[in-house]
Parts: sequence; structure tokens; C-alpha cells
Amino acid sequence: MRRSIVAWSFACAVLAAGTAQAEMAAPPAPPPYGETVNLEQAKKLAAAAAAEAKKNNWFMAISVVGPAGDLVYFEKMDNTQYASVAISQHKARVAATFRRPTKVFEENLAKGPEFIYQLTLDGMIGSQGGIPLIVGGKLIGAIGCSGGTGPQDLQTCTAGVAALQ
Repeated sequence: MRRSIVAWSFACAVLAAGTAQAEMAAPPAPPPYGETVNLEQAKKLAAAAAAEAKKNNWFMAISVVGPAGDLVYFEKMDNTQYASVAISQHKARVAATFRRPTKVFEENLAKGPEFIYQLTLDGMIGSQGGIPLIVGGKLIGAIGCSGGTGPQDLQTCTAGVAALQ
């Protein structure tokens, strides 16, 4: 009798889980790729990001990449830590090639062990400060910032993205 109850409970739990998954909406499709961000746009983004960092007395490395993650423009403020050069490029490359902000990876990793697989994704970085550039609904590249805390890097990038609008 006990086995029947346990089996029945298990079957109900599996059925409920399947129903819950079926009811969940599919995630939105990622943005399609567009033309690569051009040098003029990249310089404008970096200048706005650098102005935000300077206003807050932060020292940042700022990278702008195309949709494939190739570097289009790079700027490093004086007194920025050397590690931030590669980190800013990494954040920008990941935001472009995965077509999502790097903050998404950080948030997923914080949810628990079921997201640990993300650490095996080639080139992934679980740190704020990489944002895709979307123009006309298409991904044209990404910006990555490094040199402060995660929220400071994100704020700096956000200021750069706002200059593109």
C-alpha cells in the first residue's frame, strides 16, 4: 500500500511539473544580427561611457565590439587597472556573441547549482558590465566596461548605450 501511495505521489509530481513547464511561455527570440557598429558610433559610445566614469571618479577600460565579438574601438582611462583591459573586451565579446547582457549570466549563477553548467560555456563571463547594442531591432555589437564594481561597470556601459539612441 505504501509503495502505491509513493508511486502515485511521484506520478502526480511528474505530471504537475510537466504541466507547469508546458504553461511557461517560450523565451523571446534573440535579436537578429545587423550591420556592425561603425567607428563613429563606437567612439560616441565610448565617450559617453568615459564621461559617466569620470563624473563618478571611476577608472574604466571601455571596449566596443561588432556582432561577432571583433574589437571595433577601445579606450582606457588613465590609472585603470591593467586587468580591466582584457576584462572589458571579454564582457563586450560575450554580450555580442551570446546576444544578452553579461548580468544575465551573473544572475543565473546566483540562482544555484542548476546553472553551474554556464561555467562550461566557451568564453562565458558571469559579471556585470557587458551590454548588447540593438539598433532597429538588430544586434550591431556590444559594449563592455571594467574597472569598478559590477554595478559601476554596468552603469558606465548603460551611459554609453544611451548615447547610441
